[in-house]
Amino acid sequence: MVDYHAANNQSSTEGVQIYMEQENDWDRDLLLDPAWEKQQRKTFTAWCNSHLRKSGTQIESIEEDFRDGLKLMLLLETISGERLAKPERGKMRVHKINNVNKALDFIAGKGVKLVSIGAEEIVDGNAKMTLGMIWTIILRFAIQDISVEETSAKEGLLLWCQRKTAPYKNVNVQNFHISWKDGLAFNALIHRHRPDLIDYDSLRKDDPVTNLNNAFEVAEKHLDIPKMLDAEDIVNTARPDEKAIMTYVSSFYHAFSGAQKAETAANRICKVLAVNQENEQMMEDYEKLASELLEWIRRTIPWLENRTQEKTVTDMQAKQEDFRDYRCVHKPPKVQEKCQLEISFNTLQTKLRLSNRPAFMPSEGRMVSDINGAWYTLEGAEKGYEEWILSEIRRLERLEHLAEKFHQKSKIHESWTDGKEAMLTQKDYETCTLSEVKALLRKHEAFESDLAAHQDRVEQIAAIAQELNELDYYDSASVNARCQKICDQWDSLGALTQNRKESLERTEKQLESIDELYLEYAKRAAPFNNWMEGAMEDLQDMFIVHNIEEIQGLITAHEQFKSTLAEANKEREAIQAIQAEVQKIAQSNGIKLSAANPYTTITPQSIDSKWEKAMGMVPLRDTALQEELNKQNNNDSLRAKFATQANTVGAYIQAKMEEIGRISIEMNGTLEDQLTNLRDYQTSIMSYMPEINTLEGSHQLIQEALIFDNQYTSYTMEHLRVGWEQLLTTIARTINEVENQILTRDAKGISQEQLYEYRASFNHFDKDHSGALMAEEFKACLISLGYDVENNKQGDSEFARIMSIVDPNNSGAVTFQAFIDFMSRETTDTDTADQVIASFKILAADKTFITAEELRRELPPDQAEYCIARMAPYTGPDAAPGALDYMSFSTALYGESDL
Repeated sequence: MVDYHAANNQSSTEGVQIYMEQENDWDRDLLLDPAWEKQQRKTFTAWCNSHLRKSGTQIESIEEDFRDGLKLMLLLETISGERLAKPERGKMRVHKINNVNKALDFIAGKGVKLVSIGAEEIVDGNAKMTLGMIWTIILRFAIQDISVEETSAKEGLLLWCQRKTAPYKNVNVQNFHISWKDGLAFNALIHRHRPDLIDYDSLRKDDPVTNLNNAFEVAEKHLDIPKMLDAEDIVNTARPDEKAIMTYVSSFYHAFSGAQKAETAANRICKVLAVNQENEQMMEDYEKLASELLEWIRRTIPWLENRTQEKTVTDMQAKQEDFRDYRCVHKPPKVQEKCQLEISFNTLQTKLRLSNRPAFMPSEGRMVSDINGAWYTLEGAEKGYEEWILSEIRRLERLEHLAEKFHQKSKIHESWTDGKEAMLTQKDYETCTLSEVKALLRKHEAFESDLAAHQDRVEQIAAIAQELNELDYYDSASVNARCQKICDQWDSLGALTQNRKESLERTEKQLESIDELYLEYAKRAAPFNNWMEGAMEDLQDMFIVHNIEEIQGLITAHEQFKSTLAEANKEREAIQAIQAEVQKIAQSNGIKLSAANPYTTITPQSIDSKWEKAMGMVPLRDTALQEELNKQNNNDSLRAKFATQANTVGAYIQAKMEEIGRISIEMNGTLEDQLTNLRDYQTSIMSYMPEINTLEGSHQLIQEALIFDNQYTSYTMEHLRVGWEQLLTTIARTINEVENQILTRDAKGISQEQLYEYRASFNHFDKDHSGALMAEEFKACLISLGYDVENNKQGDSEFARIMSIVDPNNSGAVTFQAFIDFMSRETTDTDTADQVIASFKILAADKTFITAEELRRELPPDQAEYCIARMAPYTGPDAAPGALDYMSFSTALYGESDL
């Protein structure tokens, strides 16, 4: 039977008295109903005997056997576990009254107000008063302490019955009279706790007597609940006595109270395990996402660090296009993943703090700081890669320009040297006349002058080849070979020229006739011819510029060149006049001239031809320079357009960054309103994305035009991208902070007014609006909230304890989230390791270990298997086969700090 010794005798006297005043309003008229009186006699007698038999006695007549007060005092001692005053053994009426008064005083001492019940009426055998007294005892010791989900006594017992019988068909418990007439409710209570004793599906609603007898017999045989009523008494009464039914049902409640405790313990464990499983899933999701993001960064960085050089500008521009595709297509989703990873990590840590679990420590290398470090390395590699691409494009443009210039100059030089070696090695002077030798000597002197004039071109070719080598030109081998051939040939020409000069000088003594006019012509024609070749070379020279100033410099130089053409034309006419004078002298003296000037190969016709050709190149050069000027003007317009857009976007980002900083400090309204406003604000920010895309388009035009500088703005596209990403991340973090505050409020039961108070106190002492309180600011805030942390030994110790909670990293600053977590921890309660251990101990029937069979019986299948998989074998001295250590498992759920 039920042991009432463990009942809560410390219950509030006021609460008990109020309830008893309500229940002790003894309905005298109803009690006189013969059917109800019969039911109460049977039920109360059986109830009393179920306890008196523990003391080796019982009663036959409830109104007769309690008259002397002895068995009444014994009943109270049995159900309360306390000793009453020593009874009087005399047979006189006064002795009996004194004994009954002792019993009634004991009942009153338990906070029960007895209404209209006196010792004389009990001694006189007043059945009505005796039944009322027994009902009062039953209420106080069997029903009053029943508590189910914030309800107690009659309401608690009724709620317990409703919960236990809810799954059963044809059972609808609404009261303690007619809801029990068909007997199905009694059978449902037994089957719910001991399904092995009742075949519920075989019962019929239209056979109440069989149902009632079955329940009463099973309860008496297997549950040690005595039969307190007859089935016929209930069935044949229109409305069974409520007090009799409540007494009978309370016996079932106390018989199954152990199973109730086990169910409560199982529910607590299920709740704790559900929280742990959800947290573990979030941890697994974080680890997976962090691993994937780090793996992407690990694969991407080597690509960004690859500095394999290309041979042409086109190839490098293809790399630039790949990089642009990476920045616009592949990276943005990863930026979102990184932001989501930080939000998931913060949410998980908040849930762990709210459920009193240890903080989550990701596996090595997957901390948020590790991801941020890898991200910082990635962005550094991006910047270096972009700078390298641009520098390579510049280098390759320079190389292509130099290579073209090298080959052009080499071609001109090789054309000039063609046949020179053969000319310098011939022996024609050996058979010439004096005048012819003199002519050869003069011709050779003119050649030397021409050779010296070409020295500058050879040096230019060598210098260009050297620069190509220094800039790592991919075809340096062929350039070097060609340059070496030119240099070797030039040295050979120098030696051959010297040898021929010496030979002519040896014969010069013999040859004195020389035609001064031819010589003068040759001397003046050669430099003029060289000047024309140089001018034509310059007019055909390729150029590359990057701004308007450079092209205007080339135009100015070209204009200066054109200003010298008049003087050059005079020199050409003077040279042609020398040739005309030769013809005049020859004619006047009847001299027959040879077909060519013996001192030079430059004919008047070739001079005129080159002059006309050079004059034709001038307008072409004008056109080319003007086209380049137009191009640079267009590039300048692109610079100005980009600068206008960049300055607008930069100012917008700066303003919004300052605005979100103010919003995070000055937010008003409920947290839900703040969250809605922040999300609306985020949407308004995202509506600015088309402006960012437009700016990206302008930046692409800048890059395609190979524009490398912009004097109209201090912003670069990289700076604006970083600022935009930082703005979006800041908004997301602010939203996450409010979501975590909502989560804290809902989990901890903090009211909106408390949150406002906390926010107002925090903002009041956050003088610099930094979002964090320094140590002294935080101390002042605590004092304003009533904490005793004044500057004394006790106050300093308490403040140090609080700082260790809100600032575990000793940063010297306390964030608002840490402040909220601390205040919620101070004002609310959470599950602890000790509570979980106590729950497991109930399931294990007070053993220091638990078995897999017990876990599978008491817990849902998935959570039972979860525990079995994680519990270590129990190794204590009282270990049984298959014993599991639930204590270590429980403390591990909360970390070492709860041990």
